[in-house]
Amino acid sequence: MVYSKTVVLKNGKEALIRNGDAPDGAAVYENFNQTHAETDFLTSYPDENSFDPEQEAQFLADKTKSPNEIQLVAVVDGIIAGSAGIEAVGKKYKVKHRAEFGITVSMAYWGIGLGKALTAACIQCARDAGYAQLELNVVAENERAVALYRRFGFEEFGRNPKGFNSRFSGYQELLYMRLELQPYPGPSEV
Repeated sequence: MVYSKTVVLKNGKEALIRNGDAPDGAAVYENFNQTHAETDFLTSYPDENSFDPEQEAQFLADKTKSPNEIQLVAVVDGIIAGSAGIEAVGKKYKVKHRAEFGITVSMAYWGIGLGKALTAACIQCARDAGYAQLELNVVAENERAVALYRRFGFEEFGRNPKGFNSRFSGYQELLYMRLELQPYPGPSEV
């Protein structure tokens, strides 16, 4: 899949939302480690990163060639400020209608609309790929993220009270959310 769109953020700066590709490998690797150190709401810690920069480059190249999966980067002032992607739940008939969504945004870029832009882009890509349902899980305490997903129409369909085990705060409850990918006008304004 290929995607590219420039959006204006709340602070007046432009962000280019585009495919991450092999040349972005080292920068995406660094962004992953940075974002996973800045918050305890993500799936892993930087020391658990299973990729090195070369593996990240290959991952990005593979996603760019995929007809139904994508890994996007958000570039602000020449810096990768965040990334997001969609990935098939599986290839078998019973699950091939479902995709999973994940997103990270560097803390310096929180609150200016970058998460909204990346989420909108991934929803559009999931629709374009023909998925019927987009899914995510989010730490229940991550109220800003939960509110963002709800504005886009994601609905909660379950909870796991011990979904994550934080090194800092113990168990974290996960919300499981899903979005039916019927024609949808966009997020409601808050």
